[in-house]
Amino acid sequence: MTAVQGTAVDLPTEDGTADAYLVHPADGGPHPAVLFFMDAFGLRPRLRAMADRLAGAGYTVLVPNLFYRQGRAPVVELPAFIGPEARPGLFERIGPAFHALTPERAMRDAGAFLRWLAQCPAAAGGPVALTGYCLGAGIALRTAGTYPDRVAAAAGFHGSHLAAEDPQSPHLSAEHITAELYFAHADQDPSMPPEQQERLTQALTAAGVRHRCEVYDGAQHGYTQADTSAYDPEATERHWEALLDLLKRTL
Repeated sequence: MTAVQGTAVDLPTEDGTADAYLVHPADGGPHPAVLFFMDAFGLRPRLRAMADRLAGAGYTVLVPNLFYRQGRAPVVELPAFIGPEARPGLFERIGPAFHALTPERAMRDAGAFLRWLAQCPAAAGGPVALTGYCLGAGIALRTAGTYPDRVAAAAGFHGSHLAAEDPQSPHLSAEHITAELYFAHADQDPSMPPEQQERLTQALTAAGVRHRCEVYDGAQHGYTQADTSAYDPEATERHWEALLDLLKRTL
């Protein structure tokens, strides 16, 4: 792993300014870019650490605060460790920001983030990769379908409601996707039940999208997040292997 350099940056959007974390190898050269979509707990030390690990593998990584309309990160105060007893209260406080991030707003923001990366000296030219966690997995899927010419690869981990019976479900963007995809579901995740897993796979297959969808046995929703009780070290390392393999092939 190479040395990395991280900094806070501000990203102009159509609706204001999104704070974000940018990290890249400290060698001064441009590197392939990865747009990292956060989970519902938001931009915080755990996500910065994950971005640092990606950057150490040779990528320029941008992690925007998707809830910037409600303020700079952290939008809600988080405990150092998020256990089961903290979740109900946290989700109640996060709820307004979560519901304010409509699909339309999320895609306007994604376009702004992609434009910013296209002008970033630390980012190499050409298409980027996406990775998303929890709510970010759905945003990655939508972004791949909304901006197909800018996205070479997209990955999603412990995503929620990716293929719901909803006219705005993320899987309905499949017909527009040209990127290669990888999605890893948790088998202990009621927000992504087997019928939605199958619906997502069917939609991607029907659209001719290059993809691989897997289920991580024994994993819970949020398995990559070491600051929560859902953390699963084995599943997290499996996620890193799959993500880095996808990036190596496509960027």
